[in-house]
Amino acid sequence: MIELLVVITIVAILMGIGAPSYKYVTNSNRMSAEVNGLLGDMQLARAEAVKDGMSVTVCSSNDQLKCSGSSDWSGGWIVFTDPSDSGVVDPDRGTLRAQKALHAGDTLVDQTGTLSKATFNRAGLLSFTGIPIDGITLTLHDPSGAKDHTRCLWIASQGLITTQTPATGPGCK
Repeated sequence: MIELLVVITIVAILMGIGAPSYKYVTNSNRMSAEVNGLLGDMQLARAEAVKDGMSVTVCSSNDQLKCSGSSDWSGGWIVFTDPSDSGVVDPDRGTLRAQKALHAGDTLVDQTGTLSKATFNRAGLLSFTGIPIDGITLTLHDPSGAKDHTRCLWIASQGLITTQTPATGPGCK
């Protein structure tokens, strides 16, 4: 009986030590997957624009059918061919990809409030105005707002896109 109590005590101690680090790992992986999802969709849009020779737009969307016009990307986004640069999904063409809302409580926003869509032209360059020379950053926070979990997507004015953490990117806060 004493041996059983000792084993149970050791297991309880190990679980008490291991559970918080497991939570950090799963939360960190979820955050990375969310920001990498948008990175992949932006790269898809750029590649499709070059391949098809016409503009492709990525925009924030709460219903995955039309652009919301918001700089809050937490509700999801859509990727669609946009030959007229109107920012409106053509019903005949539909969407190339749609991303549903992020995990509850996660926020993905452009702090400047200017980036609600990104349109890549046939050369693979961003074809909208308003993006600063040093680029624009979309910041992903979890509900706790912990810096350890923060991830960013930096978009350069010429269309280069990369992910960052507060440790690797000066604009990631």
